Amino acid sequence: MNLDRMGSLAFRFRGGVWTLFFLLVLFLSRPGTAGPLYGLVPVALGQGIRFWAAGTIRQYRGEEVGAEGLVTWGPYSIARNPLYLGNALIGAGWCVLSGSVAAFIIFSAVFAFLYLMLVIPYEESFLRKNFPVDFARYSERVGRFFPLKAPSLAELRGPFDRDVLWRSERHSLWVTLAGTLLILSRRW
Repeated sequence: MNLDRMGSLAFRFRGGVWTLFFLLVLFLSRPGTAGPLYGLVPVALGQGIRFWAAGTIRQYRGEEVGAEGLVTWGPYSIARNPLYLGNALIGAGWCVLSGSVAAFIIFSAVFAFLYLMLVIPYEESFLRKNFPVDFARYSERVGRFFPLKAPSLAELRGPFDRDVLWRSERHSLWVTLAGTLLILSRRW
């Protein structure tokens, strides 16, 4: 199986992998341990970044990569993959809350393999093919997770649709809240 096919499968099943990861963190969480509550900070920050990103793009849920245009404003002027950055923060926060070093090590490895080696290169291949000049320029100034150059205020602003945000991100919000509460419930 080639990397493109693996990327396609990883993209299609990324939500399922996320669910399996959560169950692993829940299983590895140490009941009765006082996993630091400051794990709530990256969880909240990650969900906030996901909200901002979800309201900025028209649609991102689906089993196939697609884009009507290249979005380069809002959180996408800071990171090319703000939704996945949000996932990374939520996952890291869950690991901290779980009190399990093993969960953090496994999460880091799975996240790196799934997103950095499969999903993101697959998406970028699509963007390179469909927006060759624009994506090349965009990649020069904005990294996958961090800016290579500071965005201007004009780049931070752009269309934002609360209806799209709520329609597309409410599932993630409920999953994040339920997951966080389940992990916290294992602490006591």
